[in-house]
Amino acid sequence: MNLAYIPSPSTGVIDLGPIPLRGYAFCIIIGVFVAVWFGNKRWIARGGTAGTVADIAVWAVPFGLVGGRLYHVITDYQLYFSDGEDWVDAFKIWQGGLGIWGAIALGAVGAWIGCRRRGIPLPAWADALAPGIVLAQACGRWGNWFNQELYGRATDVPWALKISDGPNRLAGTYHPTFLYESLWCVGVAVLVVWADRRFKMGHGRAFALYVAAYCAGRAWIEYMRVDEAHHILGLRLNVWTALIVFVLAVTYIVISAKIRPGREEVVEPGAPEAPGAPESSDESKDDAADEADAKPDADADADAPKADGTAEAAKG
Repeated sequence: MNLAYIPSPSTGVIDLGPIPLRGYAFCIIIGVFVAVWFGNKRWIARGGTAGTVADIAVWAVPFGLVGGRLYHVITDYQLYFSDGEDWVDAFKIWQGGLGIWGAIALGAVGAWIGCRRRGIPLPAWADALAPGIVLAQACGRWGNWFNQELYGRATDVPWALKISDGPNRLAGTYHPTFLYESLWCVGVAVLVVWADRRFKMGHGRAFALYVAAYCAGRAWIEYMRVDEAHHILGLRLNVWTALIVFVLAVTYIVISAKIRPGREEVVEPGAPEAPGAPESSDESKDDAADEADAKPDADADADAPKADGTAEAAKG
C-alpha cells in the first residue's frame, strides 16, 4: 500500500454556474497565453514590435489545434471509427487527444501565413517562440491529469499517480508520465533560452534545438506509457516519430550553422531597434555635426590670446 501518491481529480469539469470549465481546455488556454506572453518578450528583445507575436498566433493557434487533433484521430482511429465507437467523439477535443507532432506541423503552416502577411521571416519568429511553445506544452500536459489519461506503468514510488476506475482504465498507482513530460518541457525551455543567449542562435536553430531536446525526452517518456497505441517493430508509433524528428532537427542545426551562421540582424522591417542595440547612424551624424559646430568656436578661442598679444606689442 502506498503511503504517498499524487491524487487525481475526481472530475475534470468545474461548473461555474451554467458554464462548464473543463480542466483540459483550461490548461491548453493557459499554455497559449504563456507562449504568446513569453514569445512577445523575446521578439521585442530581438528587435521586433510588441503585438506582432499575438497577431501571428491568431493564425498559428487554430491551425495547431486542428493539426494536433487530426494527428491524434488518425493515429488512434480505432477509438472513434471501430465497431461500437461513435465517430462524433472525434470532434470532442475537450475530452483530450492532441498530438504535438500534428500541432507543430500544421501550426507552422498557420505561422507561415501570418509571417508572410507581415513580411517577417518565419525562422526568426519560430526562434523567439520556441521556449514559449515548450512551456505551453508543460502547461497543457496537466490537462491529462484532469482527464486521468496517458499515465505510465504501475508503480509504488512515493510520487505515483493514483488512478480511479473508469472507461478503459483500472484503479491503481502508476508513473505520472504527464508530470515527467511537464518537467522535461520546463527544462527544455531553460536550455533553449540559455543556448540562445550563449551562442546567438538564429535562422530557426533555436526552434530546432527545442524540437530535438523535446524529442529526446518524449522518446523515453513515451516508452513508459501503457495506453493503447500502434507499434512498429516493437516500438510505439510516437517513439519512432520522436526518433525521426530528433534526427531531422539535429541535421538542420548542423547544416544551417554552416550555410547561414550567426543570427538575423533585422527580424521585422520598420520595427524599433532592440534594447541595447548600437546607436543609429542618424544619432551619430548629429553628434558629428555638433562636434563640427563646436570646432570653429574652439579655434577662435585658441586664436584670441594671440591677437590680443599682438595688439599689446604694437602699443608698447
